Amino acid sequence: MDSDEAEAALGGARNGHSQVAADGGFWVRYQDIGVTGIYGPGMILAGVAIDAMEGPLVRLQEVELIARVPSQASAEIQHLARREDAAVRVNWSGDPEIAAWGVSMGTALEYGISSTGHPERKDRMITSALFVSAELADSPYETEPVRQWCDVRERAKNSGSWPVKTDQERSHWDWSPQKAVGPLRFGMTPQQVADALGGEAPSGRQGHFPYWWWRRGAAGQWTLTHDRFERTGVTAHYWYPAGLPELGAVKVHGRTGPQITYAGIPLIGATPSRLDEAMLQHIEDHDLGLLFTPSGSPIPPGLQFDINATRAGDTAISEVTFASADWEL
Repeated sequence: MDSDEAEAALGGARNGHSQVAADGGFWVRYQDIGVTGIYGPGMILAGVAIDAMEGPLVRLQEVELIARVPSQASAEIQHLARREDAAVRVNWSGDPEIAAWGVSMGTALEYGISSTGHPERKDRMITSALFVSAELADSPYETEPVRQWCDVRERAKNSGSWPVKTDQERSHWDWSPQKAVGPLRFGMTPQQVADALGGEAPSGRQGHFPYWWWRRGAAGQWTLTHDRFERTGVTAHYWYPAGLPELGAVKVHGRTGPQITYAGIPLIGATPSRLDEAMLQHIEDHDLGLLFTPSGSPIPPGLQFDINATRAGDTAISEVTFASADWEL
């Protein structure tokens, strides 16, 4: 079906966001119902992504696919696949993907409503799903138009396991707000960052061309945006205040990164809800004033960091992005 037919089938759901790709494909998020339609050239529907929190519940025979505990959903999918003689593989995010059914599973952090009526993060992951046509089913995330909607080629791939270092296994770094994180000082060049990390080469690099229609191999300057250092457990984010890349922010990975504390509170690898509670208590005890980060975490003013949550199997743990004074979190 085309985009008009899809919208009619969805009862005229409101278009919350859409974007057109260079090859004529495009995607539309129907925000009222938590569904994204992914369209190929000619406005023909090629894929449907179902949101973990807001999307409709979808059943494959007796298996509920959406808003489930990932390991439970995976076990039921595996059981159904064996019964139906369908092959199951692991996709880029470490979740089940079944070409015969045109489905690739995913996850997202669960949110709820606090006692004050505000959204708050939970401590677990729940399932989402991407459904594609038969033509895309063999490799949905590597095929247009899905690749235009969600390009995962430069993201860290997961094998389906989420090992987490204990606090004893982690190195421990100092942090100077808006100035430095461990050996990394804001304003460093990419080479200086690698040297400060003992010469470690980036395990992944991500960037972009200056215009959205350009691709790798086309004319134009490719701009580095971040380097991922898997062994150390950090990602270096760059900006260009003077025309050349400088370190503007450092993300410390929740599962493998060094431990960093604030006021005696461990920030890395913690349960998000408990970390939020500890931060709120510290702010209240010392009358520091209160800010909420873009991800919804409470922090004192002037520190320039954001507490995020990353997956550790069925649960979520904290990771933190520390930024320079002028970096926009």
